[in-house]
Amino acid sequence: MSCCDETTARVPDTDVSRRSMLKGAAAIAGVLPVIGPRRAGAQGKQIKLAYCSQLLCGVPYEVARSGGHFKKHGLDVEIVYMRGGGAAMQALVGGAVDYGATSLDVAIQAFAKKADIRRFAVTGRLPLFAVVTAPKTAGQITSIKALEGRTVGVSALGNADHALTLYLLRQAGVDAGKVQFATMGVNLLEALRQGQIDAGLVQEPALTLLQKSGARLLVNGMDLEDAKQYLGGSFEFMGVAVRTKEIEARKPEMVALTKALSDSLQALRKMTGEELIGALPKAMTTGLDHKVFADILLRHRDSLYPERVTIDIESSKRVAQSLIVSGLIPPTTDISKLHDTTIAGG
Repeated sequence: MSCCDETTARVPDTDVSRRSMLKGAAAIAGVLPVIGPRRAGAQGKQIKLAYCSQLLCGVPYEVARSGGHFKKHGLDVEIVYMRGGGAAMQALVGGAVDYGATSLDVAIQAFAKKADIRRFAVTGRLPLFAVVTAPKTAGQITSIKALEGRTVGVSALGNADHALTLYLLRQAGVDAGKVQFATMGVNLLEALRQGQIDAGLVQEPALTLLQKSGARLLVNGMDLEDAKQYLGGSFEFMGVAVRTKEIEARKPEMVALTKALSDSLQALRKMTGEELIGALPKAMTTGLDHKVFADILLRHRDSLYPERVTIDIESSKRVAQSLIVSGLIPPTTDISKLHDTTIAGG
C-alpha cells in the first residue's frame, strides 16, 4: 500500500449536485467512494484522472487545473478524488477513469500482479515520509543505526513507510530483525509525543510539530539532500499511468497531459505559499493551519516536485528494491516494462 491510503486521503465534500458515482468495471464494484469531480474548465477533450487525495501529492495537478494549464493544452480534466492510491489504481485498472495518478510503489505492486498498465509521467520524486524520534529519545537515538533494539512506529506492515524503513535499515547495515515495528495507523503524532514508541515514520505537518516538541529528525525523505545521502538519490514517487491497450489511441492526449503537467511543475516553483494553498480545493484544506502548511509547501517543493515529468529509471529502481527488501514484490519482478518513455522521454 502507498502512504496515500484511505486514512490519509482528504477527499473534498463538494456540492451534492456535482457529485457522481463512477460506473466502472465489475472488478471495482463497491470500491469507489462517492467523489467530487474537479474540472479544469476547458472546452477540449474531457478526461478523468483519479488520484489518492493526499495534499502534497496533488499540488501539481491542482496547479495545472487552477492555473489553466490543462485548458491551454486543450484538455478538460476531471480530477477524481479517491480514498487512497490503491483505490485510484483500482479505478484505472477497472476502466472507471482514463488515467491514474498514484505513488510508484502502488503502480509497481499492481504491475507485479499483472495489471496491464504503463506509467508515462512523473510529478513527485521523493517519498512523503521522515524518520523521527520521540522527543524523549532524541538524545539517545542519533542515527538509523541506533534504531537497533528500538520500537519504530509505522502505519502498517507492508505499507510504503514500512518498506522505506526496511530499506533504510539495510542501507545502514542494521539487522531489521533487531528492530520492533509497532503498527499505529497513520497518526503517530501523539504516540511519539507521549513516548509510547521510540521513533516513527511521519508525514507533514506531524514532522514540523514533532520537531517543535524536541524530536530529532533522523532522515527526511522529503529532502533531496537526505535522499541522496540515505537512499542513493531521488526515490520516484507520484506519477501518471494509463491502460496499455489504450496508449496508441491516446498518444496525442497523453502528450498534451504531460505538457500541461510540465507547465504546472514550472509554475508552482514561482508561487507563494498562499497561492499554492489557494490552488487546492477549499474542502481539502479545511481545518489546516494555512500559515504552517504554506511554510511546509515552500520548504519542501523544490525537493518534492521535479522540474520535468520525465521518468527517472534509476530512481524507480530504488523504489522497486525497497519493495523487494520488504517482501512486497518478488525479487524477479522486472519493472522496465512498466515505464513508457515515448511520451515524455526518459
